[in-house]
Amino acid sequence: MAQDPSIQRNGRIVTSEIDIPAELLEPGPTGYRVMVVDYDASNNVLYQPADAGDDAAPLVVSDDPGVLLADPAQHALNAYAIVMRILSRFEFALGRRVAWGFGGHQLHVSPHAFAEANAFYAREHRALLLGYFQGQSGARVYTCLAHDIVAHETAHALLDGLRRRYLEPSSPDQAAFHEGFADVVALLSVFALKDVVAAVLTEDNGPLIASNALTEEVLKISVLFGLADQMGQELSAVHGKPLRSSIKMTAGRDYMSDPAYQEEHRRGEILVAAMLTAFLRIWSGRIARLGETTPGFKDRGLVVEEGARVADHLLTMAIRALDYTPPTDITFPDYLSALLTIDREVVPDDSRFGYRDTLITSFKDYGIGSSERAGDDGAWSLWEVPLSYGRSRFDSLVRDREEVFRFLWENRRELALGDKGYLEVQSVRACHRIGPDGFILRETVAEYVQILNLKAEELKTEVGIDIPAGVKPWTDIRLFGGGALIFDEYGRLKFHIANGIARTPADRRRQQTRLDALARAGLLSGETTELRVAGLHRARMLAEELP
Repeated sequence: MAQDPSIQRNGRIVTSEIDIPAELLEPGPTGYRVMVVDYDASNNVLYQPADAGDDAAPLVVSDDPGVLLADPAQHALNAYAIVMRILSRFEFALGRRVAWGFGGHQLHVSPHAFAEANAFYAREHRALLLGYFQGQSGARVYTCLAHDIVAHETAHALLDGLRRRYLEPSSPDQAAFHEGFADVVALLSVFALKDVVAAVLTEDNGPLIASNALTEEVLKISVLFGLADQMGQELSAVHGKPLRSSIKMTAGRDYMSDPAYQEEHRRGEILVAAMLTAFLRIWSGRIARLGETTPGFKDRGLVVEEGARVADHLLTMAIRALDYTPPTDITFPDYLSALLTIDREVVPDDSRFGYRDTLITSFKDYGIGSSERAGDDGAWSLWEVPLSYGRSRFDSLVRDREEVFRFLWENRRELALGDKGYLEVQSVRACHRIGPDGFILRETVAEYVQILNLKAEELKTEVGIDIPAGVKPWTDIRLFGGGALIFDEYGRLKFHIANGIARTPADRRRQQTRLDALARAGLLSGETTELRVAGLHRARMLAEELP
């Protein structure tokens, strides 16, 4: 389904043809990365595995509401296809295979997991658990039939595989990033489907569309508000709020400093609003370049194609930026700098459509600037300090964690790693990113973390920060640092994107902000070790609408 069963044209559900990796499927469907296990825990029911059919034929999901809503096998096929689509988009953007955030290769997907208006990724179960519930009309509503919900939960699972520490309790930005990023991936993946854009652009389905209906403000009303209104009201508690809330936010206000937006499930909407605003601005700019077919009218097909192309490019940027973020204590400014840097690396000349300038302006309009560690253009600066490579083996450096650790040890002073805490290289990944000109950018991305365990009473003497209010001196405290190392195709360091434990004043401010936020949330008791995605989702559903 292009979005969900509520979006119909002429009595048929709007569907879309998508590309997913070709593979030999077992019933379920079950493939090499996704296993659909359709067990309903609320009613203790195990559904018959769906038959994917002939290996050479495409998977087909019905657009007949009667068939689709009544057949659990159709639900399983729909969920499998969307999960695989998002996985393949991540792997295309990052230029490599992407692991899930748990020990194992197959993500379990349960289309009818429980009778509850919720859906979430559960690392401990290695699963996406998609609920269902009885709507106001009395009919059942299935979250597995909403494209953006399934895409959102898949994004959680993939982000957990790429940045495992982002589920650790941290600052309001990191707590909000998982939700905000997953919403961005979900919404842009929906807008990247031409069938969705065509369905919500206007009610008229003729070949032409009035030019005065294609300004940024009109597109915001017709497309963003249009999709938000058409998303089933029954599902609004689960997935309508991110889109409706973000498009209500007015540009030109410092939301980042607003006390109402310190709570994570609200703060994530700032990131969504900034990205959707950039989407609208770039789309309207590209539309302006289109000639008119007749005076006052433009070709509807070209307008739709431009919208889908912008959404797809921003989706690729959003995913690629993850490699250029620090592995701990992510902030929205860090993410903006990562967006600008990776796009500059892959698309050096951005003068035609101005994606990067638009992102800078759009993020600024919601109170998000680039990282204080970035250069004048908002992107990360290239590494310029001489390093020792004489004892590192190139062939191992691009794939071996032990070799990367040796590189870090040999250059610990130049990289300013300090002597606090325990250091571990968590991953080494070779990447091949394809630019719009067809050329390949070859890089190796390595990720390391630093962990320091101490008592609250040691904070001042060891790292120079104060004990948060209300925290007992004997409370166990864990501080995180870490960095992403980006090596070029010759094994030379290009970027070092790092958060130190407490080496600089900026590090100490970050640690103080994090601990103060955790103390206010009651997360320094030692009992809670992770943010739970299910809890975040429940909190968002129960939250009041944003002003």
